[in-house]
Amino acid sequence: MATRSTSSSTSEPPRAPPPPLVEVAPSVYEIPTSYRSDMRVPARIFASPEMLPGLLADHSVEQLVNVTTLPGIVGAACGMPDMHEGYGFPVGGVAATALPDGVISPGGIGFDINCGVRLLVANLERKDIADRVDSLVHELSRSVPSGAGRGGRWSFSGKKLDKILEGGAGALVRDHEVGTETDLEHIESGGALEGADASAVSERARQRGADQLGTLGSGNHFLEVQVVDEVFDEGLAGRLGLSVGRVTVLVHSGSRGLGHQVCTDHVRLMDAVMQRYGIQVPDRQLACAPLSSPEGQEYFAAMCAAANFGFANRHLIAHIVREVFRRMFGERDGFLRLIYDVGHNTAKIEKYEGKKVCVHRKGATRAFGPGSRDVPAAYRDIGQPVFIPGSMGTSSFVCMGTEHGSEASFGSTCHGAGRQMSRAAAKKKVTGHALRKELEARGIVIRCASNAELAEEAPAAYKDVDRVVDVVASAGIAKKVARLRPIGVVKG
Repeated sequence: MATRSTSSSTSEPPRAPPPPLVEVAPSVYEIPTSYRSDMRVPARIFASPEMLPGLLADHSVEQLVNVTTLPGIVGAACGMPDMHEGYGFPVGGVAATALPDGVISPGGIGFDINCGVRLLVANLERKDIADRVDSLVHELSRSVPSGAGRGGRWSFSGKKLDKILEGGAGALVRDHEVGTETDLEHIESGGALEGADASAVSERARQRGADQLGTLGSGNHFLEVQVVDEVFDEGLAGRLGLSVGRVTVLVHSGSRGLGHQVCTDHVRLMDAVMQRYGIQVPDRQLACAPLSSPEGQEYFAAMCAAANFGFANRHLIAHIVREVFRRMFGERDGFLRLIYDVGHNTAKIEKYEGKKVCVHRKGATRAFGPGSRDVPAAYRDIGQPVFIPGSMGTSSFVCMGTEHGSEASFGSTCHGAGRQMSRAAAKKKVTGHALRKELEARGIVIRCASNAELAEEAPAAYKDVDRVVDVVASAGIAKKVARLRPIGVVKG
């Protein structure tokens, strides 16, 4: 592939030649350790040939190569087909470090700790709500607060907040009668990560999160009413309760300001202590410390607490959505069953080839296959449900984790379509007013307080989700089950 030419009049330095990409399996490419002397493992990229130029156009591949230099990294640094440039790690990056002395890096989890998705399925068909979609989306937008800094109807502080930080969604079920034990059985890790310690969360982070449970936030967060558009595997879809025409609701949000502050606090701390541990990284945004160190342990405890806050946030949003459906359609028809809830931005202690590792997933979804003890009992024989949202004008996919994913990607797959255009570029290319009219003309009811924020999340700003999902299916790290089409969207 040719390098981009630069003229003498530009102030930008010429780009380095693209790294060698060796196809090692269908839809899987690797950059060997011979590419750079500081690489400890290969960089593994899941992509189609058509995607490679786009991946090489920003700095995401360079960032993935930088990840391979982290002390203790094992296997390969993996980049998903939705990969794009992020803070230190690319979004769509996966890396595992060996315990006890492998590092943990806040940049490998991200600022929106446990940003994730939750899928609920209704007792309703598209035809049952055909004339009420507009009023349904209106009620959802009124009931679920959205936007930067917006607080909700609940406020938690002191010991109540401590219980949520350490108990996640389970604290809401047991202490506040929000949701059920059955819900908890259908949430990744039961809705709470072990190792959380509320005392590791700074006072500033607690203040930022105190009134933000049950809120969407801003950016690419959303609440979508969808309809099952196509089924690829009737057996698996049937087990999940999905059939063509069935109404679903997908919730996408995370740990809000609390999680952002946890990351901010610990990036600074780790940047200050790396020299003490003899760690050198090619990018300061990869600031890290051994997981066994006091700094590593403190960050892990705070990160787990923020992740539990994220689980609780989606749990409360789902509670509000259920209230709206019951009000509009009654107890029986308005019932929403939780299929699954999975996080995107976490670090977890897992076992691979009999060894404990710390798996960083940043903009990547856990995707365990059949037989895994970490998959809920209801799905253990078929694998873990995986949700891959597209943009608000396209589709989302329900997939299933595979056994092969454990070998190829540390039990991980992509988490969405992935940006191909910055928010600033999207606003230059698309006007929110025109986009709103276009979506409504296609039968998608949209609620977003700001046309500028709507433009930032335009479908044109994202990769083609169909092609992204085809890659993970081709590579064998996820199996397609069903496609969901949006009919109503509340944007954060």
